[in-house]
Amino acid sequence: MYLIVGLGNPESEYANTRHNMGFDTINKIAKQYNIEINKHKCKGIYGIGTIENEKVILLKPQTYMNLSGESVIEMMNFYKIDLKDLIVIYDDMDVEPGKIKIRKKGGAGSHNGMKSVVQNVNSEEFARIRVGIGTPKYENDRINFVIGKNIPEEEKEKLENGTEQAKNAIIEIIKNGIDSAMNKFN
Repeated sequence: MYLIVGLGNPESEYANTRHNMGFDTINKIAKQYNIEINKHKCKGIYGIGTIENEKVILLKPQTYMNLSGESVIEMMNFYKIDLKDLIVIYDDMDVEPGKIKIRKKGGAGSHNGMKSVVQNVNSEEFARIRVGIGTPKYENDRINFVIGKNIPEEEKEKLENGTEQAKNAIIEIIKNGIDSAMNKFN
């Protein structure tokens, strides 16, 4: 069983922001595979379903971003999920909007949500999909850039494309493995 985690912030004020690319991707997967995200446990909301004949848990941690790992490790422990079956989706400023990067393992970079996941699962050995959001025009505008809602329409389309690609990459990982997905999407 796969645990597919989308990182984001739980309150409506963060909906439709660059920081919620993980949540947006989970929503797309859930819609395509008719998986209801309505169960509450382990500091998150989640749904259980099937993607390409594989049982999956789709999780949206309801802690704030910086504590996402608490929800992830609790869910992994509760359902006895191995690290090899964990996939985390999150926004990344180092990736161009509309693009994604898939990795089998690696550090958290500057992303506080991923720092929390790495710290809580005590490993960097799990799959991740970074959804590109680009960088702000001014370095000191990073926070507003990430959680602000003033996204130009043309950029919204690129971000939408990024979450669509991330959704397709998840499906490819489940069907044909992460190497195939990396070859196809990176």
